[in-house]
Amino acid sequence: MKNIMFVCTGNTCRSPMAEAMLRKLSVERELGLEVRSAGVAAMDGTSLSRHAEAVLRDHGISEPFRSTSLHRELVEWADLILTLTQSHKRQVIQRFPAAAGKTYTLKEYVEDDPAVLNDLQELDSLYASQEMMASLGQELSAEERERMIEIRQRIPSFDISDPFGGSREDYDIAAAEIRTALHRLADKLENRE
Repeated sequence: MKNIMFVCTGNTCRSPMAEAMLRKLSVERELGLEVRSAGVAAMDGTSLSRHAEAVLRDHGISEPFRSTSLHRELVEWADLILTLTQSHKRQVIQRFPAAAGKTYTLKEYVEDDPAVLNDLQELDSLYASQEMMASLGQELSAEERERMIEIRQRIPSFDISDPFGGSREDYDIAAAEIRTALHRLADKLENRE
């Protein structure tokens, strides 16, 4: 796995921070990764938010950045697509169904608790069944819907908090969440080699 893409909403806060931090971590740990980012509702060419830029500067990262909207060529380029929230993951998969097998939330991908992973696998299967049945004009059974609710209540949140429009502290909190997950990602990638 060499090409990793992060996806958030506008590609001006979380996904560019994740992209830049993983690029730096890849160099430091000699992972040999290519890293990009995009947004499901991004306008091409928008600047990085000022707080995100300040957070990256504090991490010793200063590189030019312009937002990119999510498009087919980027999805095809990526070996792994890591979204910052469950909603972003659903949007990627709805727009690009062929990417389902390589699209995860960042926190979900680095999760290592077997019980949580089993719940996630069952929930993904139920979501897939729900989509297929909806396309046929049918619905899941009451038991299947109850099972989805039960699993959703049990699994931890895999969303990175959204700092957009918030204070510098909000950006620091989001960056800390991202940084923790990226170190776990780097460990996972090193163990695969």
